[in-house]
Amino acid sequence: MDFLRDSVTDLAAAVRAGELSARELVGHAFEQIDALNGRVNAFVALDAERALAEAGDLDERQAHGEDVGALAGIPLAVKDLEDAAGLPTSNGSLVATGDAPALVDSKLVARLKQAGAIVVGKTNTPEHGWTGQTYNPRFGTTRNPWDLARTPGGSSGGSAAAIAAGMVPLATGSDGGGSLRIPSSVCGLSGFKPSLGRIPMGDAHPPGWPHLSSRGTMAWRVVDLAASLDVAIGPDPADLRSLPTPESSWVHAVEDPHVPLRIAWSPTLGYADVDREILDACTRVVETLAGMGAEVVEVDDVFETDPVVPWILLVSGFLERTFADVRHTDAWDQVTPELRAQMEAFGDVSLIDFIRSGDAAHTLNLRLLDVFADARLLLTPTVAGQTPVCGAQGVVNGTETVNWVSFTYPFNMTGSPAGTVCAGLTADGMPIGLQVVGPQHGDLVVLRAMAALEAAIGFADRPSAF
Repeated sequence: MDFLRDSVTDLAAAVRAGELSARELVGHAFEQIDALNGRVNAFVALDAERALAEAGDLDERQAHGEDVGALAGIPLAVKDLEDAAGLPTSNGSLVATGDAPALVDSKLVARLKQAGAIVVGKTNTPEHGWTGQTYNPRFGTTRNPWDLARTPGGSSGGSAAAIAAGMVPLATGSDGGGSLRIPSSVCGLSGFKPSLGRIPMGDAHPPGWPHLSSRGTMAWRVVDLAASLDVAIGPDPADLRSLPTPESSWVHAVEDPHVPLRIAWSPTLGYADVDREILDACTRVVETLAGMGAEVVEVDDVFETDPVVPWILLVSGFLERTFADVRHTDAWDQVTPELRAQMEAFGDVSLIDFIRSGDAAHTLNLRLLDVFADARLLLTPTVAGQTPVCGAQGVVNGTETVNWVSFTYPFNMTGSPAGTVCAGLTADGMPIGLQVVGPQHGDLVVLRAMAALEAAIGFADRPSAF
């Protein structure tokens, strides 16, 4: 077993065939976690006894000829912003959190478990998922397996690092501003944010960032994303935004990978400063699309201005709900300092500014309609800057910048399906992501193109920090 090389689909097939046991898979996951987590800090809570017991039960059911599911025996890590029964959901916070073990699973976790996946633990996240790096005052800093001095991105950085280190082959994440795509990009994974509503969020508590955040899964390959998402998508009456189940299987879609005939490529989206090394790598991949039968049209000005301010106002409004009871108490000093500063600057957003920020999302979507009237996909770099050293900012052409992730959040405001594939490595060995954005509810178009790009690029490197 090698979670850096073996696919989720192959491992699950071996369990269903009786060639490999779920206990062996789960046991291997805990061996890897024990060996590596001390250096990476991806996991913040574990439940070995429960996981091994569930694996043993699955093996017994398999031996009796039962259908044990498409994800049979797959060790699953759960981001510490959503519930997994028996484990606490701390949200990476010392305050505004619940430390009691969750009584039920989130909708996503429940569906993955129903398909045979086995939860092994919870992964680190910035406090309440507020930023694109993974650190918090409760559990500390998570590190990138490609270079332990660097961040694995965020906010699903713990999940990405757990996969990139080979501790587990599958994890959950969520994306309210890039939180699936950013860590996938800087950890070398193929990552995908489904359309808003594809995976229901009708849990016991209202969604944290209801108009922005989509849940998803994380793995090395597009085929494994499709296999895990195939069992997770579909409506739920408890989620006001959940979408109907697609007519086509997502697994079958990526079995026929191809790119559309006409693709838009935007190096800057009209406003972003991009590191030259990242832009060059993405441009080289885009140039290969002609050989795959696609016409590429460059679009410099997808958006008129950077939508970061309306996005921050929306996020800060949602976070104000979370922290309202501690903002003016002694507990406020226990909140991540940078998050406190953001809340103090933007948390008192007026109702009219909050509504106008929602209006900005409408305007962005209208502009995307113009782009997709002429092309079926939009490609951009996934992040604008070099992967930050832990505790520092990203670097664009030698200059530090707080907004090294300026390509992802517009597509949370529009609810668009968007993914990332690895376009190669920087000169110092860090992964570079190419973002693939689809039209409204065009998840299958994005996944097919990601699978085709993944095959054409042929990226197979794995971290060597250990």
